[in-house]
Amino acid sequence: MAVRPRLRSQLRALLKAGERGAGTYTTINPWNSRRTFAAFAYLAEQYGYRYGGLSADHAPSRGHPVFAFHRLPDAAERAARTRSRYPDAPLGGPLPGLAPGRGPVPLPEARAEVELLHARIMLDLYGPSSRGRLRLLAVAVPLGALLALAVGGALRPVPLAVAGGGAALWWGYLWLAAAIMRRRHGRYRGMLERAGVTWPPDAAASPPP
Repeated sequence: MAVRPRLRSQLRALLKAGERGAGTYTTINPWNSRRTFAAFAYLAEQYGYRYGGLSADHAPSRGHPVFAFHRLPDAAERAARTRSRYPDAPLGGPLPGLAPGRGPVPLPEARAEVELLHARIMLDLYGPSSRGRLRLLAVAVPLGALLALAVGGALRPVPLAVAGGGAALWWGYLWLAAAIMRRRHGRYRGMLERAGVTWPPDAAASPPP
């Protein structure tokens, strides 16, 4: 599905949650792009729901992380104000803060906020939970290969040497992935610190702006 129609579909789902007065709206990122998801997070805030990070109450959906958006105290006023300015946004009209066109390109007045939302999303994805998954993979995959050899009666020198070489390559790949994650984590955290944003929000005395 094209980016714009799916943005509008996600927006309509969020608006239905808002009409019900839902305290939290949860969703996966249906796009390959995290920047597109950041643009959606910006849209959500215009209608009264602020990005809150990975959902603690929902297991990953088919391997995809589930993200939470929390209803703001002035959600009804925000939604009414945005609806009055962009009455056709959910159905094909201009979207708040986004330039016309196929892609979710932020307008100048929204660009900084979308970039900060993107940084928050990336910190959530490259934070401690991702490092825990890497450690689990470092043990689970070689162990699974060893068990497969044992079940197949192939615990002999040559198969074991091949399996050992594969495990070494796998650990090298995971080491490189972890190094990239640490680098990205530091870059995005630095971006938020320069903007005066503490993330995750439960580490802050007040909600992020």
